[in-house]
Amino acid sequence: MTAFRILMAALFIAIAAYTSVTIANHGWNLIPVFFGDMAVMAWPGQFNFDFLCFLLLSALWVSWRHNFSATGLALAAVASVGGMLFLAAYLFIVAGEAGGDVRKLLLGNARTNP
Repeated sequence: MTAFRILMAALFIAIAAYTSVTIANHGWNLIPVFFGDMAVMAWPGQFNFDFLCFLLLSALWVSWRHNFSATGLALAAVASVGGMLFLAAYLFIVAGEAGGDVRKLLLGNARTNP
């Protein structure tokens, strides 16, 4: 689990750095670019649509892991737009809380400690 947490930290740092440079060079104008590429129906749009599906799946899993509680729904809202920046931080934290138990990491405490 330590190696997994190191990977999550490295991914978070790398994506945060890349995102910072992108924002510095292009601003916060993500939404029109993201959906505009999808409207063109070319490879950049296909990648964005694929990524959007991953975002939705990530949000659904996070919400489910928290039993669709208010906290789970709030985290899902962040997951749906935060991408790997959110997921890396989230997995880093919950992997630490899981104490090496992959079942607890994937299913959450409520499903592993009934």
